Amino acid sequence: MMNAKELTSVYDTIMSIPGMNDQIKIDLKISRRNVLLLTQAISKALNVQSTGDNPDLIDISSKESREELLSLSNDCLQKSGLIELNQRLLRFFV
Repeated sequence: MMNAKELTSVYDTIMSIPGMNDQIKIDLKISRRNVLLLTQAISKALNVQSTGDNPDLIDISSKESREELLSLSNDCLQKSGLIELNQRLLRFFV
């Protein structure tokens, strides 16, 4: 098994492959239920601290990439009309 430094090096190599920063358009059809699940998954992934020995791709991602994921999450909530419900759920479960 690779250590954290080796994993980071592999992830950095993958992320620097030509075309990885290219913008793509995705036609996404997703249920409102899954929008809520996706939003929570993104939020949890961005807020969970790495264990140190096995960093995930999200652990070494740039600040810009993290902000882009949050923006995607917020866009999905807005387009599905679930912003208010999501805020209520966050208050309920916190």
